[in-house]
Amino acid sequence: MGLAQGSQLQEKIVGAHRILPDLEAFRLEQPRWLPFPIFLKFAERKAERNFAAALRQSNPEMLARLKGIAEGCGLSVGSLSLMNAMEAFLGSVEGRTVPLPMGACSSLAVRGAGSRTGEPVIARNFDYPLVFQPFYMLRESRPRDGFRSLDFAVAPQAGTVDGVNEKGLAITLDYAFVTDPGTPNPLISMLIADALASCASVTEAIRQITAKPRWGGGLLMLADAAGDIAAVELSNTRAGIRRPPADTDWLLNTNVCHCQETCEVQVSESAAFSANTPVPLRGQAVLRPHAIRARRIEELVQQQPTVGPDELAAIMADHGPEGLPDGTSPCVHTAYFNTSASLQWFPRRRSVRVAYTWPCQANYVEISL
Repeated sequence: MGLAQGSQLQEKIVGAHRILPDLEAFRLEQPRWLPFPIFLKFAERKAERNFAAALRQSNPEMLARLKGIAEGCGLSVGSLSLMNAMEAFLGSVEGRTVPLPMGACSSLAVRGAGSRTGEPVIARNFDYPLVFQPFYMLRESRPRDGFRSLDFAVAPQAGTVDGVNEKGLAITLDYAFVTDPGTPNPLISMLIADALASCASVTEAIRQITAKPRWGGGLLMLADAAGDIAAVELSNTRAGIRRPPADTDWLLNTNVCHCQETCEVQVSESAAFSANTPVPLRGQAVLRPHAIRARRIEELVQQQPTVGPDELAAIMADHGPEGLPDGTSPCVHTAYFNTSASLQWFPRRRSVRVAYTWPCQANYVEISL
């Protein structure tokens, strides 16, 4: 599977490697006295030594996939290890007052009486620097001993950011800002890929994902063909589960933890981005925009008795009460983060509607497994 991904997406993967010098969040890790080519080689060797060793111990199948991607695209295992490990270590707070940002994102799940069609749906805005947009992919995964799945990810990734499998289990990932220290382990995106390959329901996936060691923080939204929905909040060492109240048929994630277990290790509500982050973010509040965005989405959902795909698309394309998009609106437009992909996942259909642009400009294409 890794070899197929690496060879088919060679241009995208090599292109993603070429933009590393342009990633300010990565360049901030570079000592001023060290030339970038030497720093890059050092970072790649360190990533391979630590991350690949952790995968060899905890998830050898995912290490094999990572090596296959490297072989297929012609880059080193160190290069692929670095590009994958960025998911975790660029979000670390070690040695900083606030975390370096990985992304924003919003995920809204509806089901049953809250869904206009009666089917469960997860509407998802992927908020990320636009420089990564050319490297997005949809991948059909066919593990030899597991379930097939349709996955959304960035081309070098061995894991899965969002996906749905042949049993009707859908999972999406939003990033979280957590402070508990982590060590190299399988990434959360890798745990999602494993769950899609082996789990048929939300309950099974929760049990499997929360039991495994991991590296990084994230907020997962899960839905299955039976209509079960749940949010799983993860840090390096903590896990919390949220389900909708008894009289509610929707659930929302926007980069802010709500469970007691994860709130205890979430960055402070008063934290602001430091000088060790990209220039457009410096001095800005870390959590506040995501909390405001959550309140706006909640308001829009509650204005309607039911929501279907079109209503979900309109909610995720909203530009806030004043019609001026920014980091607090569901459709994010900022100098750093932008909603660069908008997706709707349908567990019963085993399909996704996707547009690689702001949802306010989206023309969705539906792709089925």
